[in-house]
Amino acid sequence: MSGHSKWATIKHKKGALDAKRGKIFTRLLKEIAVAAKGGGNPDTNARLRTAVLAAKSENMPQDNIKRAIQRGTGELEGLTYEEVTFEGYGPGGVAIIVEVMTDNRNRAVSEIRHAFSKNGGNLGETGSVKFMFAKKGLIAVEKSAASEEKLMDIVLEHGGEDLKDEGDTWEILTEPASYEAVATAVKAAGIKTVMSEVSMVASTYSKLEGTAANQMVRLLETLEDLDDVQNVHSNFDMDAEQMEHAAR
Repeated sequence: MSGHSKWATIKHKKGALDAKRGKIFTRLLKEIAVAAKGGGNPDTNARLRTAVLAAKSENMPQDNIKRAIQRGTGELEGLTYEEVTFEGYGPGGVAIIVEVMTDNRNRAVSEIRHAFSKNGGNLGETGSVKFMFAKKGLIAVEKSAASEEKLMDIVLEHGGEDLKDEGDTWEILTEPASYEAVATAVKAAGIKTVMSEVSMVASTYSKLEGTAANQMVRLLETLEDLDDVQNVHSNFDMDAEQMEHAAR
């Protein structure tokens, strides 16, 4: 279904996620702080509840989570972040959405525009590609971690939408409202995930090969390395072997 989950799988295998754990924490803390502006109680703030769940899944200390919530509610001083979404096109014309939290919009625009232009893409107008995506819960599990039958039971019992065979992984899709219940059930069953998040999932995908595929991997790496970037979503797909070869 998605090159994005293959990309997550490859980073996981290479240990890149562990190497960037500090950056992962920074992004999660930003999301918690912004979500807490809508109320500091996760029980009554669904976005905050999802952010805290994601932080706990990365073994973030509870004190860090608490301070991020307090910064969001104004109990502690901290930077004020603006949420900005950029839309554009990557190599081969694939659609890309970049979600940003920044304390300097001009810096973010400049860095993202440069990343696109340097790696075979270009920014588009607001609304140019977002219509191709829908917000979904996405949980990817390596096939060695759980059987199809076990995962299907979780999907059916906890309100999941679909279970897909994606080669080396199983992918569970949920509506955003059901994500927390399904993700919690997967964790309670002792099943390790490659990725587990509420994401923007594309309705159709474009296969990339050769030079365009290599450029797309470089664009992903460049965007994800930017401090202001929270998430990158795309409708690209490519063979896992090609992606692994292109990844640094």
